[in-house]
Amino acid sequence: MRMQRGFTLIELMTVVLVIAVLAAIAIPNYLEQSRKGRRAEAVRAIGEYRLALERWRAENPSYANCSGAGCGSGTYPSTPTADFYTYEQISAPTATSYRFRMTRTSGGKQASDRCGDLSVSNLDSKPTWSGDADCNR
Repeated sequence: MRMQRGFTLIELMTVVLVIAVLAAIAIPNYLEQSRKGRRAEAVRAIGEYRLALERWRAENPSYANCSGAGCGSGTYPSTPTADFYTYEQISAPTATSYRFRMTRTSGGKQASDRCGDLSVSNLDSKPTWSGDADCNR
């Protein structure tokens, strides 16, 4: 009698089930880590922009004329790609203050991010997220 080779249907279904469980755990974790990396990039970019504003203010009497091409080095600091965030002025810079935020791009990869948008002003000790409170820790 010849010995049969191959997998039984039960063995095959067990392997498929194990792969499905691993994927159900790994894919959401991977996506969250990607979002977390993009949030870190937004914090870096907003910090860089904030430093440009402070450098400008150190040499000039107000923040008022520091916008876009008039800001220190001649341009906005590098921004995360438009797929993720864009700069948005909340209020125009004045002699003593500024307020702006990084807004999630509508329909972009960060659009459904639980942390929301990132905002900062000259009075804030650090940028703050508009969404989940855990993001501001």
